[in-house]
Amino acid sequence: MKKWIAFLAVAVVLTSLCGLARAGERLKIGLALPTQQEERWVRDMYAMQGEAEKHNVDLRVAIARNDQSQQNNQIDQLLSQGIKVLILAPHDGEGAAVAVNKAHEDGVKVIAYDRLIMGTDVDVYMSFDNVRVGELMGEWITKRVPKGDYIPMSGAPTDNNAKLFKQGHMVYIQPLIDKGDIKVILDQPVIDWQPANAQKIVENALTLANNKVDAILAPNDGTASGAISALAAQGLAGKVPVTGMDAELSAAQRVVQGTQSITVLKDTRKLGEEAIRLAIRMARGQSIDDAINGSVDNGVQQTPSVLLDAEVVDKDNIDRILIDSGYLTREQVYGSN
Repeated sequence: MKKWIAFLAVAVVLTSLCGLARAGERLKIGLALPTQQEERWVRDMYAMQGEAEKHNVDLRVAIARNDQSQQNNQIDQLLSQGIKVLILAPHDGEGAAVAVNKAHEDGVKVIAYDRLIMGTDVDVYMSFDNVRVGELMGEWITKRVPKGDYIPMSGAPTDNNAKLFKQGHMVYIQPLIDKGDIKVILDQPVIDWQPANAQKIVENALTLANNKVDAILAPNDGTASGAISALAAQGLAGKVPVTGMDAELSAAQRVVQGTQSITVLKDTRKLGEEAIRLAIRMARGQSIDDAINGSVDNGVQQTPSVLLDAEVVDKDNIDRILIDSGYLTREQVYGSN
């Protein structure tokens, strides 16, 4: 009997020590990003890594290189490592549903980060009001060029955000098309958001229109760079208004130089930091209802959403919005001179 009591005492001590070890483990959160080829995704990652360090979170990062099959495999690996929450920015908003379902089977909650995941019961969507982002670009360019020949590009067909941006663009552009004030030269999506693909679209449009183009709606800064390269080859850079989005450094420099008219700042520092904070609360089983400020239809549900605001950046306000906020430095934007 004494031996049995002694055994129980040892067992209780060992169990307590194991509990302490588990309590002392760092919380594991998975982060699956589509690419690091665009500056904005690098900023997102750095913001989340910095916030994770503040909270002693073990952030496991996977980069998919614009390949959804690879991303799904990476997520399998993250799940096997014991993550409690997955922050997922999908390459393909529909193809990522498989990964969400697997995560849920493992009891892991999923934050759809900046790109909506379609056809599944994702736990929360974090982004900006992307229809409004599109409206900002459409409103600006139609005020600048209310009549003329347009190249209104859209983003990657695999990215639901591209559809939302387009929806916003057309709030302002479509009525002017219907009136006959705007003529569309060529309207095509940019596969994978690649600048080279945007450049080809604009080159083809310029050929069709004999270089007569009055406005280009580029849906992000990468596609804007491709469009501007095509314009430059014809001596038109700086002569045709071109929109953009993401407030990349190269875009800010082009705005100052006059080859890109605007960019739209979606401050991904704030988005990334908030994603980590929400993930921690979700991992602890805490409610995040106080953070929810909208919902977005993903085909099977009205997804609870956290939507931040965006701002148009042009030559007149670039110092206030990008430099004074610390998003970029003056030396980066204007050079050292």
